[in-house]
Amino acid sequence: MVKIRLRRMGAKKAPFYRVVVADSRYPRDGRFIEEIGYYNPISEPVELKIDGERAKQWIKNGAQPTDTVRALLKKTGAI
Repeated sequence: MVKIRLRRMGAKKAPFYRVVVADSRYPRDGRFIEEIGYYNPISEPVELKIDGERAKQWIKNGAQPTDTVRALLKKTGAI
């Protein structure tokens, strides 16, 4: 199954996330199909950029967003 999920990056205790489309069998920070945005919860204000059109396209094709990504997509107005 294809999922839209967060990929953790950044230093220890300073997380930075990329929003990626990946097969659910791959590891969290492993191989992915496409990167559609990023999320930085540490910065003030919080940085969040997601390509809404690509996210809608992937969801239409059957990709399932995780709970966290679904909340972020709602925040940006993509869904």
